Amino acid sequence: MSTMKIRAAMKGDVAEVKCLMNHPMETGLRKDAKTGQVVPAHHITKVVATLAGKTVMDAQWGGGISKNPYLAFNVKGAKAGDKVTVTWEDNKGEKETADATIG
Repeated sequence: MSTMKIRAAMKGDVAEVKCLMNHPMETGLRKDAKTGQVVPAHHITKVVATLAGKTVMDAQWGGGISKNPYLAFNVKGAKAGDKVTVTWEDNKGEKETADATIG
């Protein structure tokens, strides 16, 4: 089951895609308040969005993005009924994918 939530809707002649990703986004610089030990880095490094199988966004991320990141973007050339897929990969090799049909 995906922990990522994604919605897509037409706004005029573009599709507006909104995505909420459930991820700790640890930089590797924060110390645990109880133990004093550094919390290991664990963050999303790559986000790819596709529309009907064609890549429309390819982003490289680092540790400076907040926990549970929210991503919103617009796509030209989309139409109602098209499928948008968003996939992320983190620095530990974990991946997650979610999709939505444009309404």
